Amino acid sequence: MNKMKYKQMKKPLSFFRITAFINQEAYGGVILIVAAVVAMVWANSAYSASYHHLWHEVEMGFSLGGFELKGALHHWINDGLMALFFFTVGLEIKREIMGGELATVKKASLPIAAAVGGMVFPALFYTVMVLKNPQYLPGWGIPMATDIAFALGLLALLGKKVPLNLKIFLTALAIADDLGAVLVIAVFYTESIDFTEIMMAAGFLAVLLGGNFLGIRKTLFYALIGIGGVWVAFIYSGVHATIAGVLIALTIPARAKTGQNEYIDRLCAFIDKYKKEKPGETTLLTSNQAHLLSDIEQLNKEAHTPLQRIEHALHPVATYFILPIFALGNAGVHIEGSILSMLLHPVSLGIIAGLVLGKFIGISLFARLMVRLKIAILPEGVSWQQIYGVAFLAGIGFTMSIFIADLAFKEDEYKQIAKVGIMAASLLSAIIGLVWLSRPPAEK
Repeated sequence: MNKMKYKQMKKPLSFFRITAFINQEAYGGVILIVAAVVAMVWANSAYSASYHHLWHEVEMGFSLGGFELKGALHHWINDGLMALFFFTVGLEIKREIMGGELATVKKASLPIAAAVGGMVFPALFYTVMVLKNPQYLPGWGIPMATDIAFALGLLALLGKKVPLNLKIFLTALAIADDLGAVLVIAVFYTESIDFTEIMMAAGFLAVLLGGNFLGIRKTLFYALIGIGGVWVAFIYSGVHATIAGVLIALTIPARAKTGQNEYIDRLCAFIDKYKKEKPGETTLLTSNQAHLLSDIEQLNKEAHTPLQRIEHALHPVATYFILPIFALGNAGVHIEGSILSMLLHPVSLGIIAGLVLGKFIGISLFARLMVRLKIAILPEGVSWQQIYGVAFLAGIGFTMSIFIADLAFKEDEYKQIAKVGIMAASLLSAIIGLVWLSRPPAEK
């Protein structure tokens, strides 16, 4: 009986990982929406001055001898907390490539191709829209990004109308999209590079890789070298510090200290010893029982990979804290004058065209092409109508788009206009995507 129950419950670990990931992102999307609304209301209320003062004028930091690291709260969020967010993204990317939805060509080809199409076409649409105004061209990377938390949060509103495989496809697409965004930031949004600092960062990364090779599994080792070495070097290098987060993530060990067979043998031995222990006269554990439980806890830790353990600990922090704080500090666009004129500005129109039309056309076209060429197949239980709906939802750029907008433009005016365009495009994409996916299935 027990064996039968075990067989019924037995599913790939990747299934449980991706399901938990999707659920967290869905709830996080709701919190993200609330944070964005609060930021917009606050920035356009009678207390708008306090909004600007808190995020842009309140300084934090520390100094140690001749070394000083200080900045406005806004910079600590965008260079510090977002580096931790990108570290989590890096862990997700490494995990998906090693044993998840991007682990094989068969699994990865459709979402990766869709992600590429969903980056290329938005950039083209934006570029065409602003071609007559070269000063706006740096914003071409803004509509390339997809906000996975927002998109999955909205998918959750549709409940059972949306199959799990569609959510998995969107998740894999967005993770591939995140990798593309990281490369775009590193290559195209770095103005000047201090190669001395880059070499220092490379040296610290080599230390982390060496630690991985030697089997060092202590989180403290990777945290101290990663933050005190790699991240600080990137802060002064000219390359955005968030790239450090991704690179550090790639050095985290993805091997368990104790293999599956050894784990099972040792666990069974501990359980047998525990069974033979004579219970105490009270509800308290005996000394031997407490020691055995500690040994089992240590064994469980050894059977878990550091990569998955750290990701499991950080993902809720990124979803429920970092992204909402980022939205609160960055989404507060103060509307001066006519919002219509801001929406009709070339930058705003380019972003809207890129996110709403570019994403839809790029994802749909590349997905169709991969299936037509028989390189990939549609996920089981997923229709083309649902793929098109997800292609519209992928136009919700929000978090990553706002982040890239801050890097793309130096002028506050262009940043504000870009954020208005991002929010308008994200809202439009969300409405179209939800309506599209709510339609009855097309007759076969």
